[in-house]
Amino acid sequence: MAPIGVGSTLPDGQLGWFDENDQLQQVSIHSLATGKKVILFGVPGAFTPTCSNQHVPGFITQAEELKAKGVDEILLVSVNDPFVMKAWAKTYPENKHVKFLADGAAAYTKALGLELDLTEKGLGLRSRRFALLADDLKVTVANIEEGGQFTISGAEEIMKAL
Repeated sequence: MAPIGVGSTLPDGQLGWFDENDQLQQVSIHSLATGKKVILFGVPGAFTPTCSNQHVPGFITQAEELKAKGVDEILLVSVNDPFVMKAWAKTYPENKHVKFLADGAAAYTKALGLELDLTEKGLGLRSRRFALLADDLKVTVANIEEGGQFTISGAEEIMKAL
């Protein structure tokens, strides 16, 4: 399947998320994104070096600026189970705006056409690194990385597009 791109509609999908009351929920992307401007970004894995030290912190530290430019939701998706995503989220106590969403079986990642097979590295099926900007489910920016790079999917690049 071809990767999602500009002009595409975000597919719906159910992802695991621990809410503010620490309750595990299944939340639909459409329930979070319909009628809103959202950033949906994906990373290969929780607790991995580039994801943990660069990609996620950029969106956390720039969340207020992104929201000031009209972003309603900042959604992080990773092919990990919800308990791993909950533990990872706790490593960012300063985070107030990024939702850590779990795509444990990679079903949503596959729906986006952004799966990455890292089996030979012992990681199994993961997500390519990406950042999408969508307005009422329509993708207006699709920054999708090639290989293991981190050049166009960070918060700074999305900020430029706003």
